[in-house]
Amino acid sequence: MLMKPCLSVLCAGILSLSGCTWVEPTKEGQEVLLVKSYNVETCEHIGSTTSSVKHAIGPVTRSEEKVREELITLAKNHAAEKGGDSIVAKGPVINGSMSFDIFRCGE
Repeated sequence: MLMKPCLSVLCAGILSLSGCTWVEPTKEGQEVLLVKSYNVETCEHIGSTTSSVKHAIGPVTRSEEKVREELITLAKNHAAEKGGDSIVAKGPVINGSMSFDIFRCGE
């Protein structure tokens, strides 16, 4: 049985969205680094943040890599707003969310 043309187009559209990136870095956020915890031993801890994005669109699960990339971008943008220059991931991505510590390491 053939699918109706409209349904085919809708399915193709949903599948193409699963790889899209909707989060853009700010100019300031581009300057923030994602580092390992041993890189911030002498830095000032200035807070934490939790980023969240859609990890699924209807029945379609988005790429783990794209979701993680967007979560990091959101965290970098937020860190820059708080005056941070480095972030450290507190753990893995869970259901489209990820937590980070924010640090100021520069002068």
